[in-house]
Amino acid sequence: MGLLDSFERGLERAVNGAFAKTFKSGVQPVEISAALRRELDTKAAIVSRDRILVPNEFTIGLSPADHERLTALGAPLVSELTELVQRHAITQRYSFPGGIAIRFLADPGLSQGMVDVRSASTEGRVEWTPILEVNGIRHEIKRARTVIGRGSEADITVEDTGISRKHVEIIWDGKRAQVNDLGSTNGSKLDGKPVKQALLEPDSVIDIGRTRIVFRVLARAAGGPSGAGPGRGAAR
Repeated sequence: MGLLDSFERGLERAVNGAFAKTFKSGVQPVEISAALRRELDTKAAIVSRDRILVPNEFTIGLSPADHERLTALGAPLVSELTELVQRHAITQRYSFPGGIAIRFLADPGLSQGMVDVRSASTEGRVEWTPILEVNGIRHEIKRARTVIGRGSEADITVEDTGISRKHVEIIWDGKRAQVNDLGSTNGSKLDGKPVKQALLEPDSVIDIGRTRIVFRVLARAAGGPSGAGPGRGAAR
């Protein structure tokens, strides 16, 4: 299966359910992902034998109508696009000069359904942003300790009778993550194996009851632009 297929699968997760109605007309998510991929491949520059440098800041120009629909999705779509750009870079062995930043701008000069991607290379600090994908729903971790369970006292509540009220916790120190089973009745699994306590690598899969949790880490630009920008044409 090709890399573009991976982009499509990821974006389907971002726009399923109610969000899918947003794309009945106008620009399609696969067109955005393909445009970002082309931009990376086109701008890739060989710096040395072991390093291929690519841009890390992307401005996606859209017609005003498409811009309005996309920005209604907010941060989840930006996070998904950021992850897909990051995955493509890893596959192609590309390097970024800094964290990844993606923003959308309304361009009156573009017709509905058109996508115009502009990129730039900007050095800066990388902000590692941890994401928990719980049954396909994304949750950005913003605290040192995040508890997952079926009880109302959990930070992320899941409707699953097979898990405990406080089943597992995810510890994040800003650079590394750890999963701890909180003495649950039915136990937890990490990448298919029983786990009580373990460090989490990016794309690790935690199974509790019928619930699947995927741990991801996004390399974002610290304090950089992302999401919706002001309603004006993209800079040329």
